[in-house]
Amino acid sequence: MAKRKTGPLEMRLWGDPALRVACTPVGVVTDDLRRLAVEMLETMYNANGVGLAAPQVGRTERLCVIDVPQDAEKEEYAEANAAIPMPLVMANPEILAREGEQTDEEGCLSFPSIHLPVTRANRVSFTFVDAEGKRQTHTAFGLLARAVQHELEHLDGGVFIDNVADKAPIAAKLDKLEAKTKRRLGLG
Repeated sequence: MAKRKTGPLEMRLWGDPALRVACTPVGVVTDDLRRLAVEMLETMYNANGVGLAAPQVGRTERLCVIDVPQDAEKEEYAEANAAIPMPLVMANPEILAREGEQTDEEGCLSFPSIHLPVTRANRVSFTFVDAEGKRQTHTAFGLLARAVQHELEHLDGGVFIDNVADKAPIAAKLDKLEAKTKRRLGLG
């Protein structure tokens, strides 16, 4: 498998078909799903990430986790985002509205050492079912808004480089990572 050990779960890297699978909605939040969320958080923390989606660990549940440290957020958004309790464990998340625009460097745990400027909405309203099975709705700004969009994209079978028109600056890195991953998977 094309994986990188970062915690209790194995990280799937670019070239692994798991990253292109659209996830299946979660019916009921179970103890197994909560356990998976805890393992995903541990894996994310061990890899120094702020978000992780189920496909990145080879799972197909519509589940992601996010933990944006308050000190990582721009000052103008820190107070507004402080009302959103971290970490977020989100089953069946959906974006309800997007507003504004921000462009910033973005990376992904499934694309080690690859960072590109990506334009996303600066404000997103989103809903999800939490680890207790309760529906929540929040509005996030800045880095947290970026993380929500990034992780939900994974749940739909997308990846952050899909948002970049000019991949030329990282084409060689992408090709090398994809080839290495496919060799490990026996796909090339």
